Amino acid sequence: MNVIELTRQLGKAIQEDERYKKYENICKINDTDTELQNSIGEFNQKRSELSVEMRKPDKDADKLTELDRELKEMYEQIMATPKMVEYNEAKAEIDALMKSVYYILQQAANGDDPETCPATAPSGCSGSCSTCGGCG
Repeated sequence: MNVIELTRQLGKAIQEDERYKKYENICKINDTDTELQNSIGEFNQKRSELSVEMRKPDKDADKLTELDRELKEMYEQIMATPKMVEYNEAKAEIDALMKSVYYILQQAANGDDPETCPATAPSGCSGSCSTCGGCG
């Protein structure tokens, strides 16, 4: 079996992982939530308004401040909804999984034993061994 075939198997294993399934499920739920999607659409429209106002040569500082305040408020309201909280938690879990996968692959490509190398980078590690003083 070659590296590409093994990578495809890894991709399938990731898709079978509970963290992936949870993330995929909450994405589907959020994508079909009309109220949430409308709120996101309104947020994007407000962001566009702010962008247009910022490009004007004769900017109205009060209007910019008000648009910015409204945009931040809308963002906070969207992010505080239970579905978005759940989405962010699921996203963090799948991101952590993928970060571990990438790190193990990177360490293996650098000659470390993939069976024994850590699944996460040491704290403060930039990922670049060229500037590293060594792991502790």
